[in-house]
Amino acid sequence: MSDSHSTMRYMRLALDTVKPDAVIHLGDHYDNAETLAEEYSHIRFHMLPGNCDRYRCPPDTLQFFCYDIGGVRFYMTHGHLHGVKSGLHRLIADARQMRAQAALYGHTHIPDCHQENGLWLINPGTCSSAEGSVAVIETENSAISRCTILHLRDLEENI
Repeated sequence: MSDSHSTMRYMRLALDTVKPDAVIHLGDHYDNAETLAEEYSHIRFHMLPGNCDRYRCPPDTLQFFCYDIGGVRFYMTHGHLHGVKSGLHRLIADARQMRAQAALYGHTHIPDCHQENGLWLINPGTCSSAEGSVAVIETENSAISRCTILHLRDLEENI
């Protein structure tokens, strides 16, 4: 999830429908992720701040990190410090330097899920608008087996 901008309804709907093992919130309203982590305490949350989070999280909160989740090495960032609105070159370079299998980013509000020379590039889009989206990443045998972008309309059809 990314760029929630205080729209909690869609995030709750996504969690209740998908029932994930873990959630990654890529910033812009970090405090939304904190609230959900309390409400869904049985789910592991990974969260980092975005460009709108200056006063929404502790000042020493890491802006990006890289570690394994479900056996897959993820490089995670909001994307504003990597200039993702102008291209993914810096993001890709940093993810490859960290030997990540996937680079997760937000900031653009444009959902994307594709591979580039073996590196997954995944942007869940924004979960704050009527056209909201989240990315669902499935792992198997220490690799991403599937990545799906779910839009709000997809989730509402399941209600």
